[in-house]
Amino acid sequence: MPVFSLDQSLAFPPPQLARDDGLLAVGGDLTPERLLLAYRLGIFPWYGPGEPILWWAPDPRLVLFPAELKISRRLARTIRQNRFRIEFDRDFGQVIHQCGETRRHSGGTWLDQPLIEAFLHLHQLGYAHSIECYLDNRLVGGLYGLALDRIFFGESMFSLVRDSSKVALAALVATLKSRDFALIDCQVRTEHLLRLGAREISGDQFFQLLQGHICHTAPDGTWQS
Repeated sequence: MPVFSLDQSLAFPPPQLARDDGLLAVGGDLTPERLLLAYRLGIFPWYGPGEPILWWAPDPRLVLFPAELKISRRLARTIRQNRFRIEFDRDFGQVIHQCGETRRHSGGTWLDQPLIEAFLHLHQLGYAHSIECYLDNRLVGGLYGLALDRIFFGESMFSLVRDSSKVALAALVATLKSRDFALIDCQVRTEHLLRLGAREISGDQFFQLLQGHICHTAPDGTWQS
């Protein structure tokens, strides 16, 4: 299967044409218009330092349905203890930078400065959101992603203190339930997310869910309380 080369036109090939490894296209840009179109189609950017922009649509797809989140007894106890303070959209910039730093120290990151700036722009426009986990007023964990209608596209998370990112995920799921979201896109398989209740579904099923639950791409603004 060929890898498609994007030009300046605002278009993607059908995600079903991705290679077996999920790679669909190369090139293009990181404008809000292109990113919103990509995510609506189930396509996301993921590339390493020095590489061109690579666009992916893996099959199968890892997703987490909010009702299927698995909370262990220990995590439930931690949540009940209110050890951490959870905030939404208070410091998106710090969350995405911490996600990049965490990946960089563990062997590499796809979060280069242009991609960080692109998501900061989406946050300013009301599309991208962060969930922050604080301990003694210090940011110790969190995650960020993109919300389109009833789908949340999870991008990355970080944890500086045990369970902090899991507590942030539990808070996200509770908020998504209250907002009637259908699912969280987790992109690719990880054992960590499988243990938390995520599961793989076929690409066709995933794309059908997107079509059924993204009826508009208007921003939903800040999630700050």
